Amino acid sequence: MVLAELGGSIRQAFRQMSNATEVDENVMKDCLIDITRALLQSDVELTLVAHLQNNIRNIVNLEKLAAGLNKRKIIEKAVFHELCRLLDAGKPCFIPVKKKQSVVMFVGLQGSGKTTTCTKYASYYQNKGFQPALVCADTFRAGAFDQLKQNANKANIPFYGSYTESDPVTVAVQGLECFNKLNYDLIVIDTSGRHRQEAALFEEMRQLYKATKPDLVVFVMDGSIGKAAFSQAQAFKQSVAVGAVIVTKLDGHAKGGGALSAVAATKSPVIFIGTGEHINDFKQFDANSFVGRLIGLQGHDLRELKEKVDEMVPEEKQVDLAERLMSGNLTLRSMYDMYHNMFQTRNLSSLGDELRKMKHYMIIMDSMTDKELDNSDPKLLNESRIMRIARGSGSKIQHVKELMEKHKQLSKMKGIKNPQQLIKRVPPQILQQIGGIAALQNFRF
Repeated sequence: MVLAELGGSIRQAFRQMSNATEVDENVMKDCLIDITRALLQSDVELTLVAHLQNNIRNIVNLEKLAAGLNKRKIIEKAVFHELCRLLDAGKPCFIPVKKKQSVVMFVGLQGSGKTTTCTKYASYYQNKGFQPALVCADTFRAGAFDQLKQNANKANIPFYGSYTESDPVTVAVQGLECFNKLNYDLIVIDTSGRHRQEAALFEEMRQLYKATKPDLVVFVMDGSIGKAAFSQAQAFKQSVAVGAVIVTKLDGHAKGGGALSAVAATKSPVIFIGTGEHINDFKQFDANSFVGRLIGLQGHDLRELKEKVDEMVPEEKQVDLAERLMSGNLTLRSMYDMYHNMFQTRNLSSLGDELRKMKHYMIIMDSMTDKELDNSDPKLLNESRIMRIARGSGSKIQHVKELMEKHKQLSKMKGIKNPQQLIKRVPPQILQQIGGIAALQNFRF
């Protein structure tokens, strides 16, 4: 996956810091140098890297830290915080509302995957009960209308375009009038791809913006573009009111740091990421989760890093697995945390098929929304959600249902008074999956 090399380099910097006998200024300096080098090599813009490094130094003052605090963890928190800040510009200025007509205009460089992304975006909201429609206002690129038409037909979404009309503004306005009359509540306008040196195309984009008055302008960012991303993104932001970003091609092997730079340049939130060519290869974006995965932190580690940088989680606030199970408050995210931490701390090669199942379950849970992961009520996952999760994870529906059954079995432990009683009640196959009796008694997250 794109950015994997960057994530690996940051994790290596953390590991080297962990190997130090004492974390002092020199150790922190070496860690920041390694992270800075990794960001630059991944094409993150130079000034952004400099700001990030300075901010971390301002946050972490090792000399003033109280004795006994985990300095390594505090430095990791600061790095996490600054990477999230780079990517998280807050909530989008506009979110479509069902049965209320809205217009979303897509802009971006030629070749960024904009036309495909328009269809993915419309399909995403169609699955949520919206009535979307697509308008092809790209009259510059040969074949643009045919591509959108083909994509729209596959997704069963109405579309509008013209083989003969060369004025994109005219096509866009006619498309809006057509779909407004038919009461479609989400009209997505695809525009010509352009480069910041192409003044005429940028003027055309401004005319489209003025004529259609979109509720939201989405900048489609190619995750593999590299160093040019920052200046290109700035040019779009200066021409029209970019309100959100979608990053595409996050399934490749490019460096990808340019995408981080572009997001910072637009000062607009990333709302989705494209992870493949298929229409369902499209995920909502969460900066904390994305950065957490990038630097190898998930579950409890990730939630802990959301705390203020100058605070440490007291030992008494940690909840062991047995207590979580006995409370009956075991969410799917808790199961994910449990599996992830087991892989980090234990040699599970002896589990064979059970190990493969756990890894598959984690892939399935990666396709779930935050609401689905954090809700302990199994009724939330109805048939349509299960089908979506199966498609998104490349799994069969029965595999998703198997995962739900595992969760159901573990959730039945509510009301047990102590870990010994719990051990007697856990089915043997579940006990084997979580690492045995010792893991159940001592596992912490």
